[in-house]
Amino acid sequence: MPLAGTASVTLEEQEWTFGGRDTVFDGLGHCLYLPLDSAGVLTALSDLEIAVAAAPATTRCKAVLVTPDDADIELRGGGNASRQVNSLMLPAFPADRLHVIEVWTPGGNWSSYPPHKHEHDRDGEAELEETYYYRLRNPDQGWALQRVYSPERAFDLTQTVGDGDLLLIPWGYHTTVAAHGQDLYYLNVLAGPAPQRTLQAFQDPDLKASQDAWPTTGLDDRLPLIPRYPS
Repeated sequence: MPLAGTASVTLEEQEWTFGGRDTVFDGLGHCLYLPLDSAGVLTALSDLEIAVAAAPATTRCKAVLVTPDDADIELRGGGNASRQVNSLMLPAFPADRLHVIEVWTPGGNWSSYPPHKHEHDRDGEAELEETYYYRLRNPDQGWALQRVYSPERAFDLTQTVGDGDLLLIPWGYHTTVAAHGQDLYYLNVLAGPAPQRTLQAFQDPDLKASQDAWPTTGLDDRLPLIPRYPS
């Protein structure tokens, strides 16, 4: 997945050219899924910053290029808990375990709120490990906060994150907040052992009701931060 720049990948007799944005704040992402036991050759066609996501797989699926035309774009939340979500590999995507999603959160807003978790394979919740990779529009000045907590495990982490940081979330409720005036991007990669592909999440029951006001609050009027087709 090019974070910045343009790439070309060849695999057997197939070739894809994709990417093109200057930064993650200048366009929606492209994502190329490569099958199990395949070896693609990557060529940088410009200055290139690329993210590579992988998880153990047992099922071989075909190569697929996801472009902004294919992506599922949502504006989620309400008020200062609003963000933009670009889902590149949702449960319907023909992959074994991986899910890939990118999120933009306007400065001062909460993201993935109310906090949720996905650590048990049960009705209403999936067992998924997740990574967050963070970028900031003003990297020399910006920061965000990530909280991960688990009453069951007596665990509570509140972590300051900056541009280029990566955080692993194997379990626990989690939520993020962007500092005032500092737009935040993060790339989510999720994978789990369950045979069914699902992103079901269980919200913190103590905070779940906070979203009841969203229909009257409305979305942050700064959204979308990234239009599907920039002018």
